[in-house]
Amino acid sequence: MKRPALLFIAAVLVPALVLGGLVLRSLQDQRFVLERQQSLLAQGVADKLAVEVAADIAEVQREFAAQVETTIGNAPPKTAAASFDPKLREAWPLAEVGFVVDLSGQVLAPLLTDARPVAREFRIQNDLFLCNRVSVEVYANSPTKGQVNLSQVFSDGGNQAPLGNYSQKFNARNVEPQGQGVLLPQYDGLNKAGEPVRQRAELKQSTPPIDSNVSKLQTSEAEFRQLVSGAQEGVVARFLQNKLRVLLWYRTSRDPQIVFGAQLDLRKLTERLRSTVELDPALQGDFAIALLNDSAQPIAVSPAGVTVPNWRRPFAAAEVGEALPHWEAAVYLMAGDRLNATAATLRWSLLLLVVVMLAAIAGGGALLVVDGRRQLRLAQQKTDFVSNVSHELKTPLTSIRMFSDLLVEGRVTDESKVRGYLGIISAEAARLTRLVNNVLDFARMERGDRKFDAQPLDLAALVAETATTIRPHLEAAGLRLELSLPETPLSVSGDRDGLSQVLLNLISNAEKYAASGAVVELDASRIGTQVVVSVSDHGQGVPSGLGERIFEKFFRADDALTSGVPGTGLGLTLARQIARAHGGDIVYSPREGGGSRFILTLPALLTTR
Repeated sequence: MKRPALLFIAAVLVPALVLGGLVLRSLQDQRFVLERQQSLLAQGVADKLAVEVAADIAEVQREFAAQVETTIGNAPPKTAAASFDPKLREAWPLAEVGFVVDLSGQVLAPLLTDARPVAREFRIQNDLFLCNRVSVEVYANSPTKGQVNLSQVFSDGGNQAPLGNYSQKFNARNVEPQGQGVLLPQYDGLNKAGEPVRQRAELKQSTPPIDSNVSKLQTSEAEFRQLVSGAQEGVVARFLQNKLRVLLWYRTSRDPQIVFGAQLDLRKLTERLRSTVELDPALQGDFAIALLNDSAQPIAVSPAGVTVPNWRRPFAAAEVGEALPHWEAAVYLMAGDRLNATAATLRWSLLLLVVVMLAAIAGGGALLVVDGRRQLRLAQQKTDFVSNVSHELKTPLTSIRMFSDLLVEGRVTDESKVRGYLGIISAEAARLTRLVNNVLDFARMERGDRKFDAQPLDLAALVAETATTIRPHLEAAGLRLELSLPETPLSVSGDRDGLSQVLLNLISNAEKYAASGAVVELDASRIGTQVVVSVSDHGQGVPSGLGERIFEKFFRADDALTSGVPGTGLGLTLARQIARAHGGDIVYSPREGGGSRFILTLPALLTTR
């Protein structure tokens, strides 16, 4: 068997696999090119959407600046601060809170006594930062065009109010800001001693060009006054208690010391951004786009109503920008098969041919190997079966011949010994009969010739009758049979001889493997619509993993010629076949405390009154 298998592998399978591998390698290269094209297309769509959303945010910034000028009108900026919040919210729905800050370190609006909870919360969360009592870590300045030397802007000689105990020296290299600053704080507030807690944040410059992979950001520290110094407007994005807060600020040319700002209502902002998220009709069916917030949840999707199993894993994505940190324009691949259709049609014939060839070779080889191993195993089992049957036939025949010769020659005159020898001859003859019947019945069932005459019968009475018949044989082997039967009949429909053979096979199996001097337990009961008979022994049990294999024909968990345990490997197989022919089954389960338990279940016969 080994030599033909090696020849098959060397002459057929290996060349076929090499050829198939080369073809699959070529197909993989083509697929890589196609996927690269898909990625570039999807990334372009994501970048375009991110730019459009960023442009919409820039438009919001311009609207806010215009709204500030309209709201304060001709009034002095400091005088207009008192009514700025309600007027801004009434005129501009995107504003959740309008605020006014004097760069000297005073929040002019809203007041801490404001009736609105959101206004009071805004003051509590932002006072330390807006009053320049804490410094923040920044990466770039506000959106001033051209180069800005931050070390000169924030030098001690500038027109700034004293920083007190909370001032920090600010040093930074010259950078070229490309967009609006974004503040990403980690925490703020007061400690238990009432002192301001250091607040850390990040101010990131605008999203770099798509082809830029090198960051030009430098890290320094600054207060709010330093962030707005030298700029007229800007955006500050903050995360407070894991919630995004977006602040717009604007300074009029009449009084640059007064900063007007607004905390955006993100719910209304997202409603506005939904109109921006619109997929090109030519790409619908292949892709879906979504605008994801900082929690990776979609706030706008196109086409409408599309669902994605995992929004956190887009095919391509681009950050919206510093105004909405951690927000992304995401693209999802919806119909990859359609995009692969062009390349698939070019290589389909070759791929199909190779796959069929490899499948046929591999399948045929696998079938040959499996069938060969099965035939070898079956041949070995048949050889073992013949050996076991020969041994099983030889043992009772030897006993019968030996004791019958003693009786025929008259060598035994003691009546008690004569009865004992006759009992042995009778038991060995019964054992021989069961062995022959098992072989013949198994052969008939394999051919489908075994027929059962199903009649109503009391299984409890049949169990008791079988136990009475085999009890002397068990006692002679040093075993004790314990019987547990209900007082009421256990009615089933079955063939009396067939079910009796099942019980005898199960008890005989328990006798073989029960420890000497142990107990064989025979229980019968009705559970629901099933009649259950269990046969338990106190032996070593079945080795782990062989609980089902012991029911295979010819299979034995031991070798009867070396272990001293008789058997042919057909008893349990035949018993299960008979049980299943009656609509029931036999299963094995380990017995608590050691040993085996075989459970016979049969459908109970329903009686009508």
